Amino acid sequence: MSSFTPNHALLNPKFEGYKLEVISQEDTVTRFGLEYRPTQMANSGRSPLSFKEVQSRITHNHLAIANDSGRCLYIDSEHRVILVDLTNDSHTPSFTVVYALPTPISAPAAVQIHREYPSAVFLDAQTAFIADGQGALYILGLPAEGVATTLGCFELSDHTQTPHLAPTPFRIHSLAKSSDNVAIALLSSRFYGDHEAAPTQSVTSHASEFDVWAARFSLPFPSQNGDLAPIDILWRRRGQDVPISMDYDNSRKCYLLAGSSVYRELNQPAPPSYEPSPDEMAPIPRLDEKLDVETPARPPSYSWTQTSDSVTVAFPLPATTPTSSIKVTFSQKTLTVHVQSTSHVEGVSLPHYSAQQLWDGIQTSTSFWTWDREGEHSFGLLTLHLDKQHEDARWMHVFASAGTPGGEEEVTETLDPSELYLIRESLEKYTAALQSGEDMSGLGLGRGVPALAQGEMDEEVDSSVGRVAFLTWVGEDGGIPVWSSGVGDSACNVLSIDLPGSGPGTSMVVKNGIDGALFTLDEAQTTGSLPTWTHSATFSALAFVLASKQDTRFTYHVSSKAVLAFENGSRDRGGNVYIYRGGHPGQIWEKQSVLKVGDGSAGSLLGVGMSKTAQGYTIVCLCQNELVVMHNIF
Repeated sequence: MSSFTPNHALLNPKFEGYKLEVISQEDTVTRFGLEYRPTQMANSGRSPLSFKEVQSRITHNHLAIANDSGRCLYIDSEHRVILVDLTNDSHTPSFTVVYALPTPISAPAAVQIHREYPSAVFLDAQTAFIADGQGALYILGLPAEGVATTLGCFELSDHTQTPHLAPTPFRIHSLAKSSDNVAIALLSSRFYGDHEAAPTQSVTSHASEFDVWAARFSLPFPSQNGDLAPIDILWRRRGQDVPISMDYDNSRKCYLLAGSSVYRELNQPAPPSYEPSPDEMAPIPRLDEKLDVETPARPPSYSWTQTSDSVTVAFPLPATTPTSSIKVTFSQKTLTVHVQSTSHVEGVSLPHYSAQQLWDGIQTSTSFWTWDREGEHSFGLLTLHLDKQHEDARWMHVFASAGTPGGEEEVTETLDPSELYLIRESLEKYTAALQSGEDMSGLGLGRGVPALAQGEMDEEVDSSVGRVAFLTWVGEDGGIPVWSSGVGDSACNVLSIDLPGSGPGTSMVVKNGIDGALFTLDEAQTTGSLPTWTHSATFSALAFVLASKQDTRFTYHVSSKAVLAFENGSRDRGGNVYIYRGGHPGQIWEKQSVLKVGDGSAGSLLGVGMSKTAQGYTIVCLCQNELVVMHNIF
């Protein structure tokens, strides 16, 4: 189904690092004190929050953005809806109290139920959906000036898990029109278990689950008598985490749910909890016992490097190989290398390529090969010198099929040409280790790691960057799309999602080694088309640089222009935003900028988004005490 296959032409193994591009703080950042202040406080039940709930609340974005309108809103600590308008001529945002939500009242039925943060989304610049975090939903009409009009009031009830008819607290994630007369809102809530079937079940269970709801609303909104009407639920799914993002794909007439678990239909059983097998249990080491000895990894079949006009490939062969056993044939697009075996060396396979497609064309008349036995070594080197047909054309691999399913192995370019021939020593150590069983660490073979990461990589830290996300597709009726029958839900490691307000379309920056690969969801030609993701850009070494950020709260991207990592900040120390620019293949340096979001008095960062104004695109940051506006970043 959905696969994230990188385009090797867009990767940059020679990337060195980021250079600082200074942006004037005074010319770019403007701060506005808040009269109506938001809060991270939420009155909850007496039972503790689960880890998944805490994680989702940390990354909750308290700011709602209306695309291309210059409007945004938030809910303050007094449960008032504050509309922010950035389009006035004074270049100073206006803050208007457009609605007051009912004050929450604690009830005995809600003792064990956690309230959610208030949340909001725009249907358009004049219409907003507001969830109060207690189970009620308010649809507001937003005029150009003045207070809002109430277009509808609804509540979400699930009597099987909330006793005494108490509504179910929920969060609203996204909103889209499935047709001219229907709007669909995607909601999430904590599942507390079947109250009627298991009245004594504790909601403090560590195996917390969460529901995803699709709520249907008719357009135009029908008139109401003022009472809370039940929300019309189109479908409901259940998973083990709050979704990272939820979107409606109008071209496929399907919903895309991304989270750290799949979201199953309610009639399907919950996946069994993982129990390690006895073989996976870590043994207890005994005196003088070595438990970390692993089977040595085989070096690649060859090493290679390139200049602007040539490619050099080195194959290690047993030193006893006679020249007559080597057959090399060049053509403009292919390479043939056959070596007949004269002696067997354990763990060594001889090269055998028959008309293998090269990455690019070569000049056959000036390309040649040499065989150097090096008598003092057990391996010699067969070296191919290939003259490029197109000078300055950068090769990503030697062979066009490298790294593809069923293709040749992916061999990373050796950055330092002086290390090209270390493959001979590596193979000698490898074969010796096979015979002696010694450890193979520290071979010194050039692996193509960017200079930015040399000597700095921490595999344990780097592996924790990003969030593992499973992609679950749901049909309009809540069922499984026909085209996905028999195909499992795909997974990836997400480093960044779209910055709210940055425009239509769905894209994600997915971890690829230490890089971040930007994948964009292609629009379907027909509603039955399989979803395809296209690798459109690469943020080199993004995973590596993000691993060094310890206080990151939000990570968003704006198409292929930049990835923005926002720090949380605090009352006495303002946070930064780190801006990593997108680049082009072959560039060894990219630009990085740093701007101060909070100045120490702004408080923690609670929400971010992008708004379009007369001055262009503006980044809006909602802090506890200030609204911070950033101009002219892109």
